[in-house]
Amino acid sequence: MPLTRLSITPSSAALRDAVSRSLFGAGAQGLQEDGEALVTVLGPADAPAQLEAMVAAVRVVDSAALIEVGALAEVDWSSAWRSGIGAHELGALAIVPPWLFEGRDPSRTVVIEPEMAFGTGEHETTRCVVRLMAGVVGAGDRVADLGAGSAVLAIAAAKLGSTRVAAIEMDPDAIPNAERNVAANGVGDRVTVIEGDARLLLPLVAPVQVVLANILSSVITELLPVIGAAVPAGGAAIFSGILVAERAAMLEAIGAAGGWAVARETSEGEWWAVVVRRTARAQ
Repeated sequence: MPLTRLSITPSSAALRDAVSRSLFGAGAQGLQEDGEALVTVLGPADAPAQLEAMVAAVRVVDSAALIEVGALAEVDWSSAWRSGIGAHELGALAIVPPWLFEGRDPSRTVVIEPEMAFGTGEHETTRCVVRLMAGVVGAGDRVADLGAGSAVLAIAAAKLGSTRVAAIEMDPDAIPNAERNVAANGVGDRVTVIEGDARLLLPLVAPVQVVLANILSSVITELLPVIGAAVPAGGAAIFSGILVAERAAMLEAIGAAGGWAVARETSEGEWWAVVVRRTARAQ
């Protein structure tokens, strides 16, 4: 059944607040501004009785207000939101939602169920890291994914041959989604989701050949000493979540940390990512 859209344009700006209060007083659950108009939506069970009450309340405070009533078709949001989630071909791997997995090679496909946890392939920073991982993560490598979110990067590392991946995430709300994604991709024997602070946990899973960190640039800077101590000479780190405008400052921070050499860079939109190789173990 259709919804009802009620649009009220007050006759003057001075009466706008009074009109708003009258609508809420008559039972409006929320108002949206559409130019000069105030818009609310009524469900099938609410109209026409509540619609009549709202119109009457508005007329009391602003008899000259423009009132428009129209039908608003209901949207199947459970299906509509999916149209914004696509498959992403990222070199050696692809990131796809479950409903686009059919017919794909499981060995090169990362299946992620979009939820609240960050990391579905829809964000440029995630795509930058996955593109850079080819040639960095190899067979038998031990990897740590810091700020793992949905565990998309940890799963990608396993698909690229890593035999032990620590997906470290401090947000407890992200952990169930990460664990479900690990199970759905059949990499539970290689990927372990760990809840906690990377500063404390990374030393416990070290040494690792590769560190993945798609997090805030300020956090990466703070973690550089811990990452440097966890990665032996010859190992690497991939940093993302960094704005192109922050590139110079991040390169300066990496240089100041010592023992790193820039190997590769990439960018997409306003985001920049980099591969750095460990040239010396932290003292």
